[in-house]
Amino acid sequence: MKLNIRAFGIAKDIVGGINLEIDLAKGSTSSDLRVCLLEKYPGFRSLAAVKLAVNEEYAKGHEVLSEVDSIAIIPPVSGG
Repeated sequence: MKLNIRAFGIAKDIVGGINLEIDLAKGSTSSDLRVCLLEKYPGFRSLAAVKLAVNEEYAKGHEVLSEVDSIAIIPPVSGG
């Protein structure tokens, strides 16, 4: 299945844009997507943490994904 993902902050620099399409097997989870992203984009390994959001909620890892899901990569945020 093809997943459409939005990247924010430094994540968009790592993947090369705000929109990203990843092809995963049907029945894949948000944890599977995280592994795929780390393999395909090693730049994520240098970040302290990267969160995934599925349908506007932080993913816990067990969510089964579908092509209609709204998925976002949310890098660490700091401010002052």
